[in-house]
Amino acid sequence: MKVAVLDDYHNTVPTLTAFKKLAGHEVKVWNDHLQDTDALAARLKDVEALVLIRERTKIRAPLLEKLPKLKLISQRSVYPHIDIEACTRRGVLVCSNMHTGSPSYSTAEMTWALILAAAREIPQNVAAMKAGKWQVGVGSTLRGKTLGIYGYGRIAGEVAKVGAAMGLRVLVWAREASRQKAQADGYAVAASKEEFFATSDVLSLHMRLVDATRGIVKAADLARMKPTAIFVNTSRAPLVEPGALEAALKTGRPGKAAVDVYDEEPVLGGKHPLLAMDNVVCTPHLGYVTRDEFEVQFSDIFDQINAFVAGKPINVVNPQALK
Repeated sequence: MKVAVLDDYHNTVPTLTAFKKLAGHEVKVWNDHLQDTDALAARLKDVEALVLIRERTKIRAPLLEKLPKLKLISQRSVYPHIDIEACTRRGVLVCSNMHTGSPSYSTAEMTWALILAAAREIPQNVAAMKAGKWQVGVGSTLRGKTLGIYGYGRIAGEVAKVGAAMGLRVLVWAREASRQKAQADGYAVAASKEEFFATSDVLSLHMRLVDATRGIVKAADLARMKPTAIFVNTSRAPLVEPGALEAALKTGRPGKAAVDVYDEEPVLGGKHPLLAMDNVVCTPHLGYVTRDEFEVQFSDIFDQINAFVAGKPINVVNPQALK
């Protein structure tokens, strides 16, 4: 098959051991980001299988209509960036392994990297040293504080384990089934969403972005947070009401934030309001970006391509497209 891999910023995919699984296919790897429909259509006009790196490129109906040879989209994780109905209408199969084997340990680690960086003001002090200065602030100790975890899936469970090991009290708020699982794992559950936001010293989001969770964190929720609290988002930016976090930080509740995700990515040219705030640690969606994680993800993605070629597609999102 003619295969295209999009948005491989650092040309990492061809260096992976898993890349050998595409031997025999005609593969083109693109290292830039392109979203313009006509330009993408010209680039992909002969492509039969499209490999997406998470949600970096949106695949909508206007683009799909210009790709008559496309048969398969292979990726991993959730797919809010793909118009599944349009794919089905055009007979384009979407295959996506949904982390069924394990959580993204790399994202759990990144969550803790951000929490520690924000609590101890590490980026600010590193920048100060490079500018010829010494200590520029006083950080906070986490032990004995309350770690609030909003949503309780696989990644959240790993974040909770680290928090408990570091001596934090873990407090969970989530849908009913997830709250029951958190309790079964030995963690406290908040009596209400209001108490959860008001009590947490560190509050970390761990939910998938679906219609039910879009904008689930409101301005009123953030306003309940302590002026000493840290708000952390390594999941998806649209989980927060548009503009609510920026406004809340300006009023001082919460006092700090650490974010790895944004409404529109990539963020280029330093043009994002959070980047102008000294009380925010910003990273460029690094949660899943490790060589180890890429090996796991692309092994699944390439298996999906080979299964399709063999006539036995796996991890099918829209089986109606086969008809």
